[in-house]
Amino acid sequence: MITLQHFLMVGAIVFALGIYTVVTRRNALGILLGTELVLNAAALNMVAFGYFGNKVVEGSIYALFVIVLAAAEAAVALAIGLMIFRNFNTIDATSVDEMRG
Repeated sequence: MITLQHFLMVGAIVFALGIYTVVTRRNALGILLGTELVLNAAALNMVAFGYFGNKVVEGSIYALFVIVLAAAEAAVALAIGLMIFRNFNTIDATSVDEMRG
């Protein structure tokens, strides 16, 4: 049987992979992917706590909120990434040192 500890372990692994991706990647899309992994780990933990705490609805609502927040964050980040690529011809986050208005 799968217990809460199994879900928390998977969530911790996904969270650690997301943090590792954010820290090690210089590519803007890699950083975006890492933040999505962190948010998905948080959503997984919320659903697991809701399921094992007999509050399935609350856990699912929180997870749905995190998923909607992640989708909005991805849309804004991709729009910013496209503008950076259009202006600087690169998606390397460290090579963009100034933003033009």
